[in-house]
Amino acid sequence: MRPVQYFSDEYLAHCRAMSPQQIAVFLEDFRLLNGRRGKASSRLISLRVPAHLLEAFRKKAALTNVPYQTQIKRLMSDWLGADRAAD
Repeated sequence: MRPVQYFSDEYLAHCRAMSPQQIAVFLEDFRLLNGRRGKASSRLISLRVPAHLLEAFRKKAALTNVPYQTQIKRLMSDWLGADRAAD
């Protein structure tokens, strides 16, 4: 369990005066600073993919010596990064 944090009245007043843009920047900076501690936990998912698509994906990943699940995760990360860059 994490300890309870206490904030001064001055700090809380400062936070209340922040614009939505400043809050978004703060939250993104906080996420980047604290988001990846050690190895990120993974969650098992079940995903239905057409057999021919999965087989082709696995073969192409094997040609580049990249495990296909690693390649799926890279594509997901790249897609999210591109989404963030467009904002």
